[in-house]
Amino acid sequence: MEDDIVKLSELSIGESAEIVKVGAVGEIKKRLMEMGVIRGAKVEVERFAPMGDPIEIFLMGYHMSLRRSEAEGIEVKRLKN
Repeated sequence: MEDDIVKLSELSIGESAEIVKVGAVGEIKKRLMEMGVIRGAKVEVERFAPMGDPIEIFLMGYHMSLRRSEAEGIEVKRLKN
């Protein structure tokens, strides 16, 4: 099952996943956690900006944009659709 663990930035549009680790530190981690980016939360990739940054996700009933660098620090487990 380890191969189902990827970075949030590696998911494709429409893929769903469960957050397993938030690798950010300091104020960035605090801000992400305040917005619901916590272990166990379900996320779905909605779309990418034309140049791939930012990434829009659907999380806890709302849409949120993350920088690609922030998404690379978040490990998720792919969910079967």
